[in-house]
Amino acid sequence: MALAIPLLMLILFGYALSLDVDHIPTLIYDADKSPESRELIEKFQGSRFFQIIGIADGYKSIESKIDKNECLMGVIIPQDYSRNILSGKTAEIQLLIDGSDSNTAAISLGYVEALIRMHTAPSIEGRVRVWYNSELKSRNYIVPGLIAYILMVVAVPLTSLTIAREWEMGTMEQLLSTPLKPIELILGKVSALFTIGFIDMMITVIAGVVIFHVPLRGSPLLLLFTGCVFLFGALCWGIFISTVTRSQLLAYQIGMLTSMLPSFLLSGFIYAIENMPLLVQGITYIVPARYLITVLRGIFLKGAGFKILWFEIVLLLLLSSGIFILTIKKFKQKIA
Repeated sequence: MALAIPLLMLILFGYALSLDVDHIPTLIYDADKSPESRELIEKFQGSRFFQIIGIADGYKSIESKIDKNECLMGVIIPQDYSRNILSGKTAEIQLLIDGSDSNTAAISLGYVEALIRMHTAPSIEGRVRVWYNSELKSRNYIVPGLIAYILMVVAVPLTSLTIAREWEMGTMEQLLSTPLKPIELILGKVSALFTIGFIDMMITVIAGVVIFHVPLRGSPLLLLFTGCVFLFGALCWGIFISTVTRSQLLAYQIGMLTSMLPSFLLSGFIYAIENMPLLVQGITYIVPARYLITVLRGIFLKGAGFKILWFEIVLLLLLSSGIFILTIKKFKQKIA
């Protein structure tokens, strides 16, 4: 472990960490449809900082794409754009930016301002409206992700010691001699720690709202339900590690390794997944914290509901169920 952990951290930090912001998913709504507006669109298309994912047909389509995290920025070119350009007046364009990720939003805004200043038109004024995090406070972006990170880091190491402790102390044989079935034994071990984890979740949510003033715009019930699903899966993963290793020290080390690093680096907690290499992006799909963080930020900042977040919630349910089933099978194999 002394050799593997530094090596793994080096690989993750070297490849997964990227503070560069480019290929920003952008939708353009051209209400003017003139040669001048098309020239401006070509400026965006020619910049490596923007990835034009389509031409919108109105505000609704931009709003929908931003809510689904498929678009970070919308550019609206009004109907009088070319008329103002040709008459020498100030031409206005509107930018709609998803402020859930305040750092990326601020950098994106700087890119747009630089592009506009380089534009050949005599005078263009951009009127910016940042959605969901209008003050671009980083705490509004960090705190929801921190809730998922804390749950994962607390839950896995705690449960990873439970079954391993039974094996080391020689009390597992006593448990196996009882009429308890493997599923009942696992649920019994998980239940007490689930209560602790749920209290931790409540404390972090309340602290985020009361102390850090992060707006909770969505359903608290949906937030708690999703958090409980994630917590159950994390606890079962700790039981699985504990069953496989039978050593408290090794179980704790593996628990920290498989919970802390992926939840911090590969979940979108701090670093945007879109900026990671494709191989690393593929690995993030098996990191449960990725889905919970998306749900938490959607509920906290956007007020999104199940209609928008159903994909992440369903995947989180599948991952937690899969880990639970895998844990039961592995436990049966160990006691057979």
